[in-house]
Amino acid sequence: MPISRRAFLVTTGLSTAAMLLPRAAFAAYPDRPIHLIVPFAPGGNADIVGRIVGEQIAKAVGQPVVVDNRGGAGGSVGAEAAARAAPDGYTLFVGSNGPLTVNPFVQAHLPYDPLKDFAPIALTSYVPHVLILSSKVEAKTLPELIAGSKQQPLNIASSGVGSATHMTLERFKAATGAAITHVPYRSGGQLLPDLIAGNIQGAMTEFSTALPMHKGGKARIIAIAAAQRSKLAPDIATFIDGGVKDFTAQSYIGILAPAKTPAPIIAQLQQAIAAGLAGGAAPERLREMGSEIATAEQMTPQGFAKFIRADYEHMQEAAKLAKIEPK
Repeated sequence: MPISRRAFLVTTGLSTAAMLLPRAAFAAYPDRPIHLIVPFAPGGNADIVGRIVGEQIAKAVGQPVVVDNRGGAGGSVGAEAAARAAPDGYTLFVGSNGPLTVNPFVQAHLPYDPLKDFAPIALTSYVPHVLILSSKVEAKTLPELIAGSKQQPLNIASSGVGSATHMTLERFKAATGAAITHVPYRSGGQLLPDLIAGNIQGAMTEFSTALPMHKGGKARIIAIAAAQRSKLAPDIATFIDGGVKDFTAQSYIGILAPAKTPAPIIAQLQQAIAAGLAGGAAPERLREMGSEIATAEQMTPQGFAKFIRADYEHMQEAAKLAKIEPK
């Protein structure tokens, strides 16, 4: 049967319009692997938590989650890459204190806006910071370390300039007057071999990164920046126990997407993360590392956005107290 001119124009018009529709109109999300950018080198807290959460996302959506480590500039290199990625749900970002709420106050001309260039999906967990020393350092307590540093300055590492642990180290120096030279690494995992070998005298790092070294006798945690001692290692004193009043600090990990990622995709990913951390092996692995699981409210886009804003303001004040100027 011959097709009318009107029908032909309607059909071809629809075909042309269909060609302009996004791929998501034809295929359910996701239909290919998802890339998860970790803005630090392998081995640190962000990398470990990112991989655990990535496994839960992969199980829920039925596609592989490929971890892409892009370290550098305290997390800014990876953050910029994530912020500039297409907002289609196929690039996600493992966000933490450094790139989201510390770098704006320590790095001039930041190439992204942490409050505008990302769509928060879910906060996953947080872990206290600790001060861990090489076995070659004689100090056994925080007061001994502080007093000793004023006689012989110490080299203390962090996971990078502008990282959350660097900020905590600067706050510690400002609060105690300890004579410490900061030694930046690309991640918490990278500094461990030098710590064990005694090439650096100590490190401010995440509890999850340091705990295996402490339990294995390869290095010694002398203080944890939490309000209370950890049940995983009750022998470790808090900074407060050591005389540093009200001194607490933690690293948080959450998953974000580039801004303008469609709301249905954000919702699907949030549900996958929340379900994966509701019970079973994944949250237990995080707890065994010394992490605390985020609350149900914090594990929502709105709750995570509120958490980021509050920590942003806290870090702004911390930078002033530590007299840190963007460079």
